Amino acid sequence: MSDLNFSVLIQYVHLLPSALLTTIKIGILGFLLALLIAIIVGTLRSIKLPGIISVILTFYVEAFRGTPLLVQLFLVYYGLPAFGIKMTPLVAAILTMGLNSGAYLSENVRAAILAVDKGQYEVAAMLGYTSFQTSVHIVLPQAVRIAIPSFMNGFSSLVKETSIVSILPVVELTKLGNQIYARTYHPFEIYITLGVLYFVLTYFATFFARMLERRMSKWTL
Repeated sequence: MSDLNFSVLIQYVHLLPSALLTTIKIGILGFLLALLIAIIVGTLRSIKLPGIISVILTFYVEAFRGTPLLVQLFLVYYGLPAFGIKMTPLVAAILTMGLNSGAYLSENVRAAILAVDKGQYEVAAMLGYTSFQTSVHIVLPQAVRIAIPSFMNGFSSLVKETSIVSILPVVELTKLGNQIYARTYHPFEIYITLGVLYFVLTYFATFFARMLERRMSKWTL
């Protein structure tokens, strides 16, 4: 450890912004997709559905929660072309990250919806609200507020999991680190730097989550 020499990384600093931007892009777009999936699937699974729809949604959640993200990436990018479905590595990464994280977050949404006081459904019905209006205007806003901490934890985890995308031909932070290591043979300097960068990204996500929670708490009775 006394031989650490971070100066060997200086000549590769110009490559960092592009790799960092790719990581952020995968993280944010993947999370937005996950959020959309989570709200839809979580809401649907919190109500009584026809058998076939319930089975399909349950299969999706359990399949993505029960298999490794690495395997999912391989299936999406290398497997789907066998069925005529081709996509760029970046799109495959965003899609896979969104589907994977969405499966986990959908359970948080479902739990948050079930945590809303049942009496509010009765009051909404007395006021003439339809089931759809009750869900959109009364239940979901409260459920989302309850689920915010788990959403932000999911985002932090997703940003860190983008490192797995390095198995695809996408130059994000970890891929860039591996390429620099192949040229310099200075693993400690490279991966310590990567660790710091991932920490900074997740710290900002945590900071934003706390700020959002404080802002949302103003409307909590």
